Amino acid sequence: MGPPETTAWHGLLAFVFYYPLFMSFLWMTGAALFWWRFERGEPDWDGPRVIPDTPPVSILIPSYNEGENAEETVTHALALDYPEFEVIAINDGSTDDTGEVLERLAALHPRLRVVHLAENQGKAMGLQAGALLARHEILICIDGDALLDPHAARWLVRHFVESPDVAAVTGNPRIRNRSTLLGRVQVGEFSSLVGIIKRAQRSFGRIFTVSGVITAFRKSAVHHVGYWSADMLTEDIDITWKLHRAGWDVRFEPNALTWILMPETLRGLWKQRLRWAMGGAQVLLKNLDAWLVPGESFLWPLLLEMCASVVWAYTMLLLSVMWVLGLVLPPGTLPVVVSPLSPQGGGLLLGATCLLQFAFSSWLDSRYDRGLGRNLFWMIWYPIAFWAINCASTVVAYPKVLLRSRGKRARWISPDRGIRP
Repeated sequence: MGPPETTAWHGLLAFVFYYPLFMSFLWMTGAALFWWRFERGEPDWDGPRVIPDTPPVSILIPSYNEGENAEETVTHALALDYPEFEVIAINDGSTDDTGEVLERLAALHPRLRVVHLAENQGKAMGLQAGALLARHEILICIDGDALLDPHAARWLVRHFVESPDVAAVTGNPRIRNRSTLLGRVQVGEFSSLVGIIKRAQRSFGRIFTVSGVITAFRKSAVHHVGYWSADMLTEDIDITWKLHRAGWDVRFEPNALTWILMPETLRGLWKQRLRWAMGGAQVLLKNLDAWLVPGESFLWPLLLEMCASVVWAYTMLLLSVMWVLGLVLPPGTLPVVVSPLSPQGGGLLLGATCLLQFAFSSWLDSRYDRGLGRNLFWMIWYPIAFWAINCASTVVAYPKVLLRSRGKRARWISPDRGIRP
């Protein structure tokens, strides 16, 4: 056994290496169980199963400065293959021509209603305004750039019909801008991480978060928990935890598709991931007291995973700094620490596991999104680029959240929508 300080560094290196490896195989195992229980034996994806009841639905589309995307998004929502529905578009104080586009569409389509907020209030307030005006109990919420699949409502609604305990059902967002390296890597990311993790979490207990770009809610459940929180940067994570803690069930429906735009610049990607990380930090700090509630022990695995992920990010930062210092300082000044991102040995195993996870998830999602296998080559960049960005965003997020004024309104910003196909 080496000196205590060397042993400690080796222990940290082992954690940095084994934690993502363990989680990867855990996610793949959970996703396989989900497939066995819910997807196995279904015919090729060609539309939803027949459900005994089709309650009417309200589609909510909160928008801020979406003049370029509003017509396409609303037109797809109006083309829904569903007996009875309404579309409510909420213009949240946009400074572009979003309001004019929506009003022009409302004059042509009687199913469409438009709500104008005088000033930018944030997505949470936009959703609440739409929910309060909605005529129906089931609310399908999508983003202002999302293209809703015609069959999505039927797939989502069947869960509410099956169980009165279901409060929310999150769908399966697919990326439509795939012309750049960042776009192609994110196609793989949404399958190998977002889709597979939601499957695994559904198998093992509770889903960490619904997807803000497509989720159906039971309006009475949302009312029960006080609607979306206006001060949370990621209102989708927050509403998920509020519903869990109130005793409601949250599900994942991979057949409910929507097509979205994602950032294709490093600056836009960083801003998005930092907002996600800050929103996750807000939710973790807000819900730490769940550790003290025995009746909420079903949330403890999610809390443990969140805490371990934060520790992993800061450990990766520490080891990276120590490795860099070891390169510039005289030998023997610091314990010898190899690069956490070394492409040799363990790094190769992690990279191979990443590709295995993507190949497995591509097979799972191939019935919903054709041609995913073509992005396998681009996923070799994921451990280098995206792990670094996600790790850095986590490290930066927690100090920013701790210094953020409590109760400060989370308002819209105009995101990078990538290069249009």
